[in-house]
Amino acid sequence: MNLVLANCNVVDVEQGRIQENRNLLIEGQFIKGVTDRQTRSEGRPVDLKGTYVLPGLSNMHNNLSMVFPFKNTNLTESPAITVLRCYRRAYDALMAGITTLRTVGEQNRVDLSLKKMINEGWVKGPRIFAGGKGLGAVGGHGSDFGQIETKGPEEFGKAARRELARGADHLKIFITGGIAKQEEDFEKPQMTKEEMVAVVSAARSRGTYVTAHAGSSLPIMRAVEAGVKCFEHGYVLSREAAQAIKNSNGCLVPTLSVTRSGDWMRKNGFEEWTIEKALSAGKTHVDSTKTAIRAGVRILNGTDLPPGDSNDGVNATVREIEFLTEAGLSPLEALRAATTYPSALCGVSKKLGSVKEGYLADLVAVPDSPLSDIRALEKIGFVMKDGEIFRNEL
Repeated sequence: MNLVLANCNVVDVEQGRIQENRNLLIEGQFIKGVTDRQTRSEGRPVDLKGTYVLPGLSNMHNNLSMVFPFKNTNLTESPAITVLRCYRRAYDALMAGITTLRTVGEQNRVDLSLKKMINEGWVKGPRIFAGGKGLGAVGGHGSDFGQIETKGPEEFGKAARRELARGADHLKIFITGGIAKQEEDFEKPQMTKEEMVAVVSAARSRGTYVTAHAGSSLPIMRAVEAGVKCFEHGYVLSREAAQAIKNSNGCLVPTLSVTRSGDWMRKNGFEEWTIEKALSAGKTHVDSTKTAIRAGVRILNGTDLPPGDSNDGVNATVREIEFLTEAGLSPLEALRAATTYPSALCGVSKKLGSVKEGYLADLVAVPDSPLSDIRALEKIGFVMKDGEIFRNEL
């Protein structure tokens, strides 16, 4: 039966305006129409009580299989256990209003299995764009987390093609160190330009892109030259590096939560050195994000924390959106960072990320306009994915 989501205001994230007093006709997975409240439509009415409807949120940096604290990672864990652990995190995200996840390196390629389970209808969960296993240097940043370790352009190219053949939607590489390892820093490169070119070539042959764990400017600039499209973290980003990303039509997923979530880290048993390393990078990290914003780099929302977790008493994905506004994004740009921009990167901008006729019915509703105050997202009371209502607490 069709549904009529009645008595709502539509947040137009493309035009940056509110369409007041609307009804949404939902037919199967899709939005069949957006009409004024006076237009009669056939279907079961669902009163949204004057709330503001916007696209379901996207989180573009997820490692669903990550174990906290990191030292408890078991690289011999059964894939069955891994997928069950990850399913709970994915379902929690959906119930919080995060209807789309992009994964960027999973143990046992659990994201590929979980995506299949959800798409086949065996379980309920968010839409997943899966990266399979990340690719990195031998002993590099991904080495203790079940990722692929290899060396040389030829071997990187082979590894990339294998991930794509297994069903990866995009490829993830590790080009610098990060916070998770005590001995690493952000500056030292962990891949050569030739190795990056090999991975990019494999991705382009399948019509997709490469995203890179990247801590600092010089490796990022080298990766831009190699054709890398998206960058994760950017802890230390110069104006030159930001401009390089901008000029290449690339994008940045800052994951500001990584360096601003000490209480969450302590609650999850992180070692004190990890917490100190993360928090000490906080100021430079947010300054780097501000640099990217001033340069006009497209910013995407992503946490590197479990997307359905609570952070500072707020859903972690929503908290990251708030961090982005604190770094300088307008509420509209912050919303786009979690809706239209992710769908564009994932190649689905014609069917996902907006509230429009013909688009997939992935929707959330909040009591106030997030264009006026982004904190309205803290009160998501309605969640729909693929035309199915998962929460209605209005």
